[in-house]
Amino acid sequence: MGTVSLEKMNHLFWLGRYTERVYTTLLLFDRYYDIMIDKDEHVYQEYCRRLAIPDIYTDRKQFTQSYLFSEQNPDSMYANLQRAFDNAVVLREEVSSEVLAYIQMSLDTLKAAQGGAAPVMELQKVTDYLLAFWGAADDYVENEESRNVIKCGKYLERLDLYFRFDSPVAMMEKEYSKLNNRMERVSLPCSKEHLDAFMDIAQKGERQRRYTEALELLGSAIGV
Repeated sequence: MGTVSLEKMNHLFWLGRYTERVYTTLLLFDRYYDIMIDKDEHVYQEYCRRLAIPDIYTDRKQFTQSYLFSEQNPDSMYANLQRAFDNAVVLREEVSSEVLAYIQMSLDTLKAAQGGAAPVMELQKVTDYLLAFWGAADDYVENEESRNVIKCGKYLERLDLYFRFDSPVAMMEKEYSKLNNRMERVSLPCSKEHLDAFMDIAQKGERQRRYTEALELLGSAIGV
């Protein structure tokens, strides 16, 4: 199938990261949104803290609108999905128009939801399109290394988010195994030592004490 340039690898990796970032944070947002409605309207502040994004919001309603839909907010769902789309556009020939179409439909659906009667309810359609994106990537991305690089971005991002939101170690170990497997199949500069050190912190229950160190280790596990 031929080799993949470093520039394309960078776009493939970040396509995987941004797509997974939107998918997983949509699931997390749904959980926090229920808490905002039923128990604690200010729990979005914890959500922002875990993601290490600035809390620029005045209340629950403004957080929901800006964080989900704002094109001007660099931390919004829309902004992250736009970044995924921008990477996919550059890779159109590499990933196919079919794969690109699911990112486009996700973006269009998210934008349309802002003006709907029940915008949060429309988010399920976005997650459905993102799941379809991953299925299409498996079918239409012909180059094996390209698929593996996208999956490296996906699983690294998922591990990052699972760590930030205190997911069970068993869930993290599953994603660690997937990422480790993909890292062995790409020509990107990878550090299994950094990935293992990250997991060691999680497995030893030292997330709070070594939080920053762990995220730095994970972030440096793949060099792009």
